[in-house]
Parts: sequence; C-alpha cells; structure tokens
Amino acid sequence: MDQLLAALRAAAEPTRLRLLALASGGAFCVSEFTEILGQSQPRLSRHLKLLCEAGLLERLREGANAWFALPADSTGALARELVARIPEDDAVLEADRRQAARVLAERARVASESFHRQGADWDEMRALGLPAPAVEAALLARMPAGGVDRLLDIGTGTGRNLELLAPHARQGIGIDASKAMLALARARLARAGLAHCSARLADMYRLPLADASADMAVIQMVLHYAEHPESVIAEAARVLRPGGSLVVIDLTAHARTDLTARLAHRWPGFDDAAMDRLMAHAGLLPGPAEHVAGPLDVGIWTGTRDAALPAAPPARPEAAALFA
Repeated sequence: MDQLLAALRAAAEPTRLRLLALASGGAFCVSEFTEILGQSQPRLSRHLKLLCEAGLLERLREGANAWFALPADSTGALARELVARIPEDDAVLEADRRQAARVLAERARVASESFHRQGADWDEMRALGLPAPAVEAALLARMPAGGVDRLLDIGTGTGRNLELLAPHARQGIGIDASKAMLALARARLARAGLAHCSARLADMYRLPLADASADMAVIQMVLHYAEHPESVIAEAARVLRPGGSLVVIDLTAHARTDLTARLAHRWPGFDDAAMDRLMAHAGLLPGPAEHVAGPLDVGIWTGTRDAALPAAPPARPEAAALFA
C-alpha cells in the first residue's frame, strides 16, 4: 500500500501529470520536455526525479543524456491508467501534444541530417538488393500466434523490425551501439505512435536485460559484423525465458570476397550447420532453417530455449571450431 500511495502522491501535481501524459506517447529527454512545457530545466528535473523515485517513470542513461519513459511493470500500468482518465479534449494536454509533435518532427529532421553526414544513409538489406519483403514476411511467420510479452531487437538499426513486430508484442526493446541509428529508430517509433517500444544504447555482448526476461529476440544482418558471433548468440540466449525463441537473419555462406572487404564483413555468411552449432553451444534447440533467394541468399534460423542456462556464461570456444 505504501508504494501505491507514494506513486499516487507523485502523480498528483499538474506538471508531473503532464510529464506522464507525454511519456505515455514515447521517450523524451529533459531538453525536449523543457521545450514542450516551457518550464526551466532545473524545475522539470526535480519533477522527473520524483516520478522516477515513485517508479512512474524509468530513466535510461545514454552517454551524457538521459531519456524518460513509462516502465513496463505494474507501476507503469498505473501511470497509463492515470493518464487514460484525463479527458482527451483537455486544453492543456492538447497544447502539449501539439508542441510534442513539433519537437518530434525536429528530432527526426536532426537525426536524418546527422545520419547522412556520417555517411550511413542506407540500410544494408536495401543496399545489397536483398528481398526485404519476403524476409519480413518470414520473420512475421515466426511470431507466436498470441504474440509475446517482451521482444528484443538486437542491432535494431533504424527500428524497422520493432515497427514491423510491434503489433505482436506487449513491449519492444531495440538496442544498438550507434547513436545515429538510435536517433532514427526513436523518430520512427514516435512517428508510428509505438509508445510500448523503445530504443536503447547498448552493446550486443552485454545486453541491458536480466536473465530469462525476454520472450523473443531477433538478430538481423548483424552477426556477419561480429568478431565473436558465438558470444552474441550466447548473450541473446541468456536473456530468453524457457520456451523463448531467437531468430537470426543473415547472409548464407557465400564466396563474395569483394563484398566482405568493401563492407567490412567479418564473416562471409553462415551455413546451416555452423548456425546449428552456434545455437546448440548457447543452449538453444535449433529449428528448421529457411533460405530466401536473392542476389545473395538470406538465411533465417531459429533457436528455442528449453531449459534454464547456467548463471555464468560458458567459456568462449574458438570461433573456427564452431564453423568447422
């Protein structure tokens, strides 16, 4: 009861309720809240601190910045319930929504400009002429019939997989090591109104999730860049709940050395046997593989976690042994 009362007291203030209403539409940083609400940063920082202490907001650190969003737990559900009880035509919140739309549009513009300046204004699937629609259809076909509670997209890039799979997940989390990519992913999620999905700065070798806390993980067009793909898959397996699935989408084994050199690929694709060994080493049961034909064939591999993994990760074998 004490926790509930503390949360209700924290929300019972006009500015803090406005902050919760804004966060129900997606993550914002302090400077964006300042611009939308027209209040000073120190004042809003105090309000945000109180909301975080009450568990109504989650603070996600990203370098020198912090993003604030509604948490996925029961306290986050309370925040959503409180926001839902505010009349849709409330004049103050309507004004906040208009300001938020302008801020989000500017965020998308800046993200796009930054992305282009860094020379990464392309998606690898598109750049290689790969059959993206067929791959997306195959990925959707691997979603459980009833959807999942928590979806993890490792190497989310521009957030396309999160957007695609969002209708089938209660919560979606995309992680990427590129701030430019994350900016585009956040712009995409905000534009689509996917408040239950978020993008975070993180390392695919050290995922920001607890053991057995996700129902499904996706690794698309990332593994061929990884120095240690076996460690990436083992880390993904760590966060899967029993019965949870990992879907890996990547190039099948090929002999295009010109491509690997030009695009700095670490591995020239993967064959089914090698991927089965990677899955099995991580404690996953490999499923049937699917290949989608294109200029370069794309493989879709699935592994299922059927038992709890050991608390400590297994020692990393030589990659060559897994690919032999």
